[in-house]
Amino acid sequence: MRYVLMTVGCVAVFLGVIGIALPLLPTTPFLLLAASCFAKSSPQFHHWLLNHPLLGPYLRLYLSGAGLPMRAKKAIISVLWLSILSSAIFLIPYLPAKVIVLLIACGVTLYILRLPTAQVEIRGT
Repeated sequence: MRYVLMTVGCVAVFLGVIGIALPLLPTTPFLLLAASCFAKSSPQFHHWLLNHPLLGPYLRLYLSGAGLPMRAKKAIISVLWLSILSSAIFLIPYLPAKVIVLLIACGVTLYILRLPTAQVEIRGT
């Protein structure tokens, strides 16, 4: 079971990192899944993920319930809408699909806005 959890954790990290660039692939849920899998299977990978220079600070804030810094929320929402609108206008040919993508973006935006705003700024954001 340990190797299954480690494999799922590694795949989740991979998908989470890809989700940084792809707007409809969620980053945070995959990284939370990876953190959970690693916590149960590999203390070394769990420590690595929570202390990763790019991913770790956000995961620690989120897991502690502190939320995300305002600067990160603004960046997430800006990139989300820039990529969603570009996709809806230039790449998605069918109106129902455009509406679905825009509704998903609205849901993600509401979720991000409802997260607590951490009063800590993270370097490099």
